[in-house]
Amino acid sequence: MDASAKPFDDIRNLLRALPGPDEKALAAASARESELTKPAGSLGRLEEIAEWLAAWQGTARPHVDRPLVAVFAANHGVVAQGVSPYPQSVTSAMVANFAAGGAAINQICKTFDLGLKVYELALEAPTGDITEGPALSERDCAATMAFGMEALASGADLLCLGEMGIGNTTIAAAIYHALWGGKPEDWVGRGTGLDDEGLKRKARAVAAAVALHRDYLNDPLEILRRLGGREVAAMAGAIIAARVQKTPVLLDGYVVCAAAAILHALNPAALDHCLAGHVSAEGAHREVLRRLGKPPLLDLGMRLGEGSGAALAAGIVKAAVACHNGMATFAEAGVAGKEG
Repeated sequence: MDASAKPFDDIRNLLRALPGPDEKALAAASARESELTKPAGSLGRLEEIAEWLAAWQGTARPHVDRPLVAVFAANHGVVAQGVSPYPQSVTSAMVANFAAGGAAINQICKTFDLGLKVYELALEAPTGDITEGPALSERDCAATMAFGMEALASGADLLCLGEMGIGNTTIAAAIYHALWGGKPEDWVGRGTGLDDEGLKRKARAVAAAVALHRDYLNDPLEILRRLGGREVAAMAGAIIAARVQKTPVLLDGYVVCAAAAILHALNPAALDHCLAGHVSAEGAHREVLRRLGKPPLLDLGMRLGEGSGAALAAGIVKAAVACHNGMATFAEAGVAGKEG
């Protein structure tokens, strides 16, 4: 064992050797798509979704048989800076609500027949206040990423990522500000309903955190562990594990995309197996998606979190698969195709 090895080394190695899509499966799916009983391109993004799934699942007939919505919940020390109108206890209360079936995500999962699993990440021990020190040690951050990788252990064939955590839109804004610059005000939003004074406190907290850690911001993994949270680290791990297993991923909103942005900064191809489920009304999510090169499937003015936008988008993905697999070809239907 290399005594000089650091906890992040395994993560860096994984990101340097990511598998790509199956080009043969993509070509086969595209060929089938061209023979279905419809004008070419008439199903728009549904056709692209089916081919994207085929490429990552390695089959001309993609499937969504075991979709999973994985929601990661964590607490954040930066809440002490007055960045949320709600106390940290709400995170635990919402996790209990998920378990009882009373949240929006429960209803969406029931509607589209999606599995749901909620991961509690040491809610009793919030991360460090990022305006005063690092959120996590390198060891704890790497271990949390490894924990997030376990979300793929159930054999899901479509992973929808979500989160819950009072204060985590502040965490996400700090990550974006550290990665992409600009002013703190460019990245902060009202979260769970901040008033104008709360919004100013939030921007000040983001500015203070990024200034405190400025000497370490050339490394995206340092940004993650210093400015992030356990749910962000876990989701980054889940995205990596999904890529290694070639499982397609639907990203939810503003906070989930902070985890994706860290990986994108490390390797711009790291998100090729991901689609953006929706664009959130929170903060600068539309600008985040532009920078990640991920046009959203849905734009419904939502900003709930919980994986709600990704789960709704899973319904679209299931429809794309049903059309691709279930429609007749011109030959099967006895319909004349386009003449050459």
